[in-house]
Amino acid sequence: MPVGDLTLPPLNAILDVETAAREGWDVIALGEALLAGGARFVQIRAKQLSSAQLLRISDRLVTAGRACGAQIIVNDRVDVAKLSGAAGVHLGQDDIAVADARAMLGPNAIIGYSTHTVAQIDAALLEPVTYIAVGPVFGTRSKATGYDAVGVALVEEAVRRAGAVPVVAIGGITLETAPQVLQAGATSVAVISDLLAGGDPKARVAAYQRLRDASREA
Repeated sequence: MPVGDLTLPPLNAILDVETAAREGWDVIALGEALLAGGARFVQIRAKQLSSAQLLRISDRLVTAGRACGAQIIVNDRVDVAKLSGAAGVHLGQDDIAVADARAMLGPNAIIGYSTHTVAQIDAALLEPVTYIAVGPVFGTRSKATGYDAVGVALVEEAVRRAGAVPVVAIGGITLETAPQVLQAGATSVAVISDLLAGGDPKARVAAYQRLRDASREA
């Protein structure tokens, strides 16, 4: 069963190391820019780095996050999350089992879990997750999932099935499309590439932070 009572901000900022490098950003500097813009929930994602490199980045950003009250989680790597003192981990369908991650990280850790179908959503809600992610909502080049775009309809269905469990929508979401996703009931939108649009991630994050109020007024 789901664990914890997590209040998510409207933006789940994903700090993807490969995307940062492609756009000419030092990953630590980019993480600090996201935090300076107001990001308070940041996921560190690095598929290609060594364990030592990922741990170094995680250590730095967990410390920076604590200074401003932000929660930092690590994608996939339960060991790095534990060693760095991160708030938790985000897992995919092919990663370590949620129950095993919970046993390693403890009852208060944040554990997010990616889902792409109704069957996966239902199965996730039987696990000790803190939130579920649903996607890819739209087409995306930032994160290869092996799944076709699921559309806003699956976000709505996930929200209906999840009850009080937060639902994070992910996949091809931009500042322009995020309002419709939030209006579909998503607690938060997870964004990678669009945080770098315009070359000013601090300002971009600040714009995302204002989305929830705008969606409530719509």
